[in-house]
Amino acid sequence: MNKAVPSDENYGFEDTSYRAAGEFDGIQKLVKCFYQFMDELPEAGKIRSMHAADLSVIDDKLTHFLCYWLGGPRQYRDKYGPISIPKVHMHLTVGESERDAWLLCMRRAAELQPYKLSFKKYLLEQLALPAERIRATSL
Repeated sequence: MNKAVPSDENYGFEDTSYRAAGEFDGIQKLVKCFYQFMDELPEAGKIRSMHAADLSVIDDKLTHFLCYWLGGPRQYRDKYGPISIPKVHMHLTVGESERDAWLLCMRRAAELQPYKLSFKKYLLEQLALPAERIRATSL
């Protein structure tokens, strides 16, 4: 029996999302752009203050996490260990405004990437799920 090959827009299947995001280099560009918006947007001031001045470690963590989360290489675990998104963020106070600011930065970053519109929409819809879980489980 032949295995069906997913279309490029069958996001969430195997590594289709990882490839749609431009693999490691594309995800790294997204993350750098995301943190640039976190630095620049007034709405993101509070969430920016939750991070260290030097973003190099968290930038690397988010890049590797998104690679894994989007179906790419599982290097996050090898480099940083296992992760539970809500548990890692439990020490933070994340309300609706913080969740929305994070998603705004990600939306602005995604808008600047050369992704298909369908992938941008999919990515932001998917990222809203863990963002809400973080809000729901924060202090």
